[in-house]
Amino acid sequence: MIRLARVGFDKMKGYLEGSYEAWLTAGEPIDMIIDVEPDELAMDIPFDKNLVVLDVRRETEFADGHVKDALNIPLQDLTDPGNMANLEENYNIYVHCGGGYRSVIAASMLKRQGIHNLRNVTGGWGKIKDQKGIETVKEKVY
Repeated sequence: MIRLARVGFDKMKGYLEGSYEAWLTAGEPIDMIIDVEPDELAMDIPFDKNLVVLDVRRETEFADGHVKDALNIPLQDLTDPGNMANLEENYNIYVHCGGGYRSVIAASMLKRQGIHNLRNVTGGWGKIKDQKGIETVKEKVY
């Protein structure tokens, strides 16, 4: 609950008693989120014309540095499905945040809306910014 509150989700109505095993035992559907390292993102950027980097950090974090041409939709804004409307079905979406926690939540929210062609970049911006082969930019402050 504390971790969810730290990323902007502070009105939780409950939790799943028995955790993941209870979900499986109940026969509920499952899915998976594919994790990739920043070096895989670096290898894919030059060759995939449908690649979209989705940065789910806050606007201020994004302005302080981000992958060139990345799309910024803060995690809190993903609670509104309308904010996902521009994510085309043919996009290969690489989701990241600052360190990896928010991006997993974001990937789950995207999957709930039927967006499945995505990857979670492990380590988030903390690792991406140091990865060779990924061009990063910082917003100009006027």
